[in-house]
Amino acid sequence: MADTDLLAYRGAQPEEIEEDRISPPTVGQLTWWRFRRSKPAIVAGVLLILAYIVAVFAGFFAPYHVVTTHSKFPAVGPNGIHFRDAEGNFRAPFVYGYSSKLDPATFQRVSITDTSVMYPVRFFAKGDEYVLVGSIKSDIHLFTVDDPGKVFLIGTDNLGRDLFSRIIYGARISLTVGLVGVFLSLIIGSVIGVAAGYYGGTFDNVAMRIVEVLNAFPNIPLWMALAAALPANMDSIKVYFGITIVLSFIGWGGLARQIRAKVLSLRESDFVMAAHVSNCSDWRIVRHHLLPNTLSHIIVSATLAIPGMILGETTLSFLGLGIKPPMTSWGLLLSEAQATRVLLQQPWLLWPIVPVMLTAIAYNLLGDGLRDAADPFAT
Repeated sequence: MADTDLLAYRGAQPEEIEEDRISPPTVGQLTWWRFRRSKPAIVAGVLLILAYIVAVFAGFFAPYHVVTTHSKFPAVGPNGIHFRDAEGNFRAPFVYGYSSKLDPATFQRVSITDTSVMYPVRFFAKGDEYVLVGSIKSDIHLFTVDDPGKVFLIGTDNLGRDLFSRIIYGARISLTVGLVGVFLSLIIGSVIGVAAGYYGGTFDNVAMRIVEVLNAFPNIPLWMALAAALPANMDSIKVYFGITIVLSFIGWGGLARQIRAKVLSLRESDFVMAAHVSNCSDWRIVRHHLLPNTLSHIIVSATLAIPGMILGETTLSFLGLGIKPPMTSWGLLLSEAQATRVLLQQPWLLWPIVPVMLTAIAYNLLGDGLRDAADPFAT
């Protein structure tokens, strides 16, 4: 009986060992665990996700359409949402009556707030019609007010267009140009960097000399020269893609050099040598051994390059060489604030610089977190 029990116990051991076996974490799991420890990177990632959601559904989040003009309110200051009336009583969100007139002394528009008139803020209400996604039309906005009430959270521009709405619509261009530009740079830089690092020789020398020539020119003058080469009569969509190609053409060099350096350190590794001995093709070695080991580095480099693309588009549009109306971007909005008088008379026109700075900081924090998480020697 005891022998039977012992045999049964021994027979159960492999199953118990299989159940208790702990599989080692994958590279992706280790990277995610290290990334979660970086609170600034997590916060930055969440903010960027929210920013892209707002950009995609800009028509819903903006109280007015990007081209809606309010002829009676050109260049007027903010008319924000209130929760307490003039007597100090708490109320549902509302805006005061709003009007503007020309100051005969300074010939400047002066906004007048009428605290005796209040317009309730309506949420998920109908307003200007917009295209939601593709060809789907809608007129539902997150918040708006009934006419003749106006809600200008950060004021209007010189044509009476709501600046808050235009900043939200401008995010579509300014945020996506970074992604599209980096995607194109990623393809060019990865192909040239891997080929230069793996094959070396003449191709490596020629590719690196081209990169050095591109890096020898200051970015802004080179951007301006390439952007100025675009035909003046191009429509807005073509200008958008043209600017994206210009930024990508300049931005691939740094990524190519970094990937080349990574491949140079990997091509003499034991697993690559073993692949050569096994008579694997170059394409198989690159696809199965080199690219997977450089993927984390590529992702980090791309993340850190996106702010540069966004700032590049902002710079070109600010100088009048980028996005053209009726499209809008943060750089195009900032171009309206070039005059010195803006700082004194219309300081709210400088608001577009805030999302530019926040986006650049968020991407840098996210890139730093990804870089630390992808470090194989991190603890």
